[in-house]
Amino acid sequence: MAAKKFGYVRVSTQEQNPERQIRYLQEVEGIDERDIYVEKRSGRQFERPVYRSLVDNILRAGDLLVVTELKRFGRNYQEIYREWYHITKEIGADIKVTSMPILDTTQSKELVGQLVTDIVLAIFAYVAEEAKPTGGVG
Repeated sequence: MAAKKFGYVRVSTQEQNPERQIRYLQEVEGIDERDIYVEKRSGRQFERPVYRSLVDNILRAGDLLVVTELKRFGRNYQEIYREWYHITKEIGADIKVTSMPILDTTQSKELVGQLVTDIVLAIFAYVAEEAKPTGGVG
């Protein structure tokens, strides 16, 4: 079976509009509408039905998962890192974060490229977690 390109779109609440992300994935990344998975759920955990279905049942080795920002995965450092590892190493699919070109596993398959991507991912995932709203007065 030929490798496929999938998009994952997530907004945190029912009131937020995912249209900007969808349009970008269609127009810039060339992903068919039927291959874009949209979810309106918090990014606190990865137990999101649409995401889990895409990763656990649809995504295969050689496929590409595209997200517009790292925070579409979530805001928990350990879970982001665990999911990245699961997708890229255990499933054997690639990931592309369009807002961070260095987080594109299709670009460098050699060991040094993978190491750099892993380090950058760890830093950005940490920053995403640290940037979580605390509920305090801003």
